[in-house]
Amino acid sequence: MLLNVHSYYSLRYGTIPAKELPSLARENGWNKLILTDINNTSAVPEFVKACNEIEIDSAAGIEFRDKNHKLLYIGLAKNGAGFKQLNHFLSEHLLEKNPLPLSPPVLENTIFITPFSLDRTINKENEYFGISPNQISKAKLLLPKILERCVALYPINFHKKEDFALHCDLRAIDKNCLRTQLLPSDCSDKNSFFPTPQQFQTIFSELPILIKNSEKIISQCSINFDFLTSKNKKQYTNSRYDDKILLEKLALDGFRYRYKNQPPKALARLKNELDVIDKLNFSAYFLITWDMIRYSMSRGFYHVGRGSGANSITAYCLQITNVDPIELDLYFERFINPKRSTPPDFDIDYSWRDRGDVVDYLFKRYGKLHTALMGTIVTFKNKSPLREFAKVYGFPKNEIDSLIRNHQKFDNDKVAKHILERAERVQNFPNMRSIHAGGVLISEEPLTTYTALDLPPKGLPTTQWDMRSAEMLGFEKIDVLSQRGIGHIQESAEIIKKNRGVKVDVFDIENFKKDENVKDILSRAKTIGCFYIESPAMRSLITKLSCDNYLTLVAASSIIRPGVALSGMMKEYIKRFHNPHNIKYLHPVMKEQLSETFGVMVYQEDVLKVCHHYAGLDLAESDVLRRAMSGKMRGKKEFQRIIDNFFKKAKQLNRPENITKEVWRQVESFAGYSFSKAHSASYAVESYQSLWLKAHYPLEFMVGVINNFGGFYRSWIYFHEAKRLGATISLPCINNSQFTTIIKKDKIYMGFIHVLSLEEKSIKQIIKERDKNGKFLDLEDFLTRTYCGIQQVEILIRIGAFSFLEETKPTLLWQLFTLRQQKISQIEQKQLFALKSKNFTLPKLTTTLLEDAYDEIELLEFPISLNWFDLLKTSFRGEILAKDFAQNRGKKVKILGHLVSLKYIKTQKKEIMHFATWIDYKGEFFDSIHFPNTLKYYPFRGVGTYLLLGKIEDEFGQQHILIEKMARLPIQPDPRT
Repeated sequence: MLLNVHSYYSLRYGTIPAKELPSLARENGWNKLILTDINNTSAVPEFVKACNEIEIDSAAGIEFRDKNHKLLYIGLAKNGAGFKQLNHFLSEHLLEKNPLPLSPPVLENTIFITPFSLDRTINKENEYFGISPNQISKAKLLLPKILERCVALYPINFHKKEDFALHCDLRAIDKNCLRTQLLPSDCSDKNSFFPTPQQFQTIFSELPILIKNSEKIISQCSINFDFLTSKNKKQYTNSRYDDKILLEKLALDGFRYRYKNQPPKALARLKNELDVIDKLNFSAYFLITWDMIRYSMSRGFYHVGRGSGANSITAYCLQITNVDPIELDLYFERFINPKRSTPPDFDIDYSWRDRGDVVDYLFKRYGKLHTALMGTIVTFKNKSPLREFAKVYGFPKNEIDSLIRNHQKFDNDKVAKHILERAERVQNFPNMRSIHAGGVLISEEPLTTYTALDLPPKGLPTTQWDMRSAEMLGFEKIDVLSQRGIGHIQESAEIIKKNRGVKVDVFDIENFKKDENVKDILSRAKTIGCFYIESPAMRSLITKLSCDNYLTLVAASSIIRPGVALSGMMKEYIKRFHNPHNIKYLHPVMKEQLSETFGVMVYQEDVLKVCHHYAGLDLAESDVLRRAMSGKMRGKKEFQRIIDNFFKKAKQLNRPENITKEVWRQVESFAGYSFSKAHSASYAVESYQSLWLKAHYPLEFMVGVINNFGGFYRSWIYFHEAKRLGATISLPCINNSQFTTIIKKDKIYMGFIHVLSLEEKSIKQIIKERDKNGKFLDLEDFLTRTYCGIQQVEILIRIGAFSFLEETKPTLLWQLFTLRQQKISQIEQKQLFALKSKNFTLPKLTTTLLEDAYDEIELLEFPISLNWFDLLKTSFRGEILAKDFAQNRGKKVKILGHLVSLKYIKTQKKEIMHFATWIDYKGEFFDSIHFPNTLKYYPFRGVGTYLLLGKIEDEFGQQHILIEKMARLPIQPDPRT
């Protein structure tokens, strides 16, 4: 008879995890309950599955509350159709942002419970009054006819009575008020915890009809889901057979495009894949993804299909991915396991500018009833709950920060201790619903069959449950992701066409791999701006591997991952790379399968290879094992069965037992942190696109990088790199610059967007007026034709946007304030006829490059007129430059460096050490290492130029300086003050 149960998905209200509700019900003597979370159905799949596991009957509904959290009514679903109706009803109001009606709707497969009030009546056939324990005395006065329409309403919000305090704390967080400011109406009844059936009977014993009616209602309600079959759209065409035929045609057409010589091995692989895809009924999923790719390519949008989808030759032929699985020996089973019942998961990256258009196409193509963004649940985690609870208990910000930094200081503070306990208790509790980074669901049935839909700020329907629940139900998303790297590749091609008149094909990957210029800049790690390979760590690895080819870069893209690096396997791989003839393989099979990676399992696919070829597991079993070892299936019977099979089949193949144990140890220790080779290959393809553009059109490429704001470094590094590559950098100019940065031949005009405090509306107005009526002649002409405020014009003058006038900044500022006084009307409103102002003779006002540089640092955060080293008080520029490191290995040297980036790690002793990247006086990059004992006496003191003393070390051809001493150098004082 528990008709009104809340999980902790009743955000900041309920306190019980959804999966624990069934076992708590069983412990307290109940064999059925109805989950009715507040204004959402996020927990229903998880709840139903948990009920099934312990054989408790489940039912579901929604508790509807208004924006002030006042209870309106509770909707109960009689069946799946009723659940869909409730979801649809709630979704309509959430999507349209309309308030819920004060009385419940009439829905055929539902029952509604309205809170009892003498001021209300119920006339609907499916509506009942809910009588709470504190209303029994009033209800006893009701006429029998009315009591026939009443039920026992006993909400469940927490496990036991002591949890009421936690409930109240969560309510205070939700209302953003102090705990002491809560009103009784803000919280539930303090007795809203699980009673036993006997206690429930006693509470409502004076009105047994309420219990009888509740039993009647709960007997009518049930819900279940088919957790075994796919819920994605089942057909792309009119039938499954037509899907199969269409997919075969498209794939074979693509095969002839991808493989000009049509190798038999590749064709056989394609036909095998198509058979598996059809057998598992995944044709529609491939066709829907192909349809999205076809649309985006028709619009000129660039994309990258990455992840395990690159293991499929079918995906390669459909141009979903650009990685050839034959070339890289990628196993299809890594993507689609024949034993898998759910569809695969494609990850498609687009430029951040284009992603929205592609998602909008999917919604329009497949309809809003069947299409939604994937939701996600943001949880209380790490320090966030500590901060929230401290706020509601009145702690000021400085004490909250202190509590977070050092718990021990508050050991004798009872309130602080309570806050710490609360914060620990709610770790991983749901806090709010949000949107998954890129997941899109396309469903066979309307999505309200499974969930209510939210409308977050992105303005598209979004599921109320997350990826975990989606997978549980049998959904697989298409990840339509945005990436800045694709943006700079696409924009670079556009800039090249405009500036050089050359149309480049950025998808000519095979020729890029053979290009000598690409090999050159890759081998020298001149990769600033290039996707995924520009970070100090990646440039260092490229140098250590003498990387000048695609396969080595694929490996580098994998072993740079934190798990591989921290395990020591990255260092071992580099050693073996340089000494391939000294490798001792455990077994000939290991040599045969892992010779490409020198006996080191670098990829997830290596796990499949070893399990398949050494132990004799079929590829499907090997992939199940690989997935299980990621943590999803540890301890489960299926996992143990495959382990047993690994040893059993290895024995049948006469593998030595001691070697088998060692092979298994390596597989087990590696699989947890392994990385998909297909994923690495996708990254490497994108890296090659960037490399080719930088090798052949470096200036246009750097402008593309600058305009996409998504690289590893801050913008000044990319302007610096463009200058190093031969560009002339011009400050923003009112007659030449655009909103973003542009290039004209070899001159780069910085975009207005880089100027701090310059308003977007001012920028747009300047560009619009200039495009319409021509360039500005002088400051007076500019003021007459635009409506920019005086502060905005002052910023433009100080940043050098009027430098074409060959007037000094002080002179222009003087003119600005003079003209403002005389022509205030022209500034505020255009005149029909331009009026000439009187000319004034001003004294000669001068400025210096140092003043200009300080203006630029203030407005851009970096100088252009001078470089960082020109600002120093000292004229000393170091004993050597970065280019001299190789000739000075083992020597102690002094060098000047301007700090570019800083990374810290903790040693085994939990001490901090730093890895830093610098540029020298000539603009070349170099790296340094700072051990804890050095940092203790010579710490970093913020951004700046430092004098560094240290020993130059070499590791596999990559030099760095091991710091012994350092000091930040003083700069010339600001002459403007």
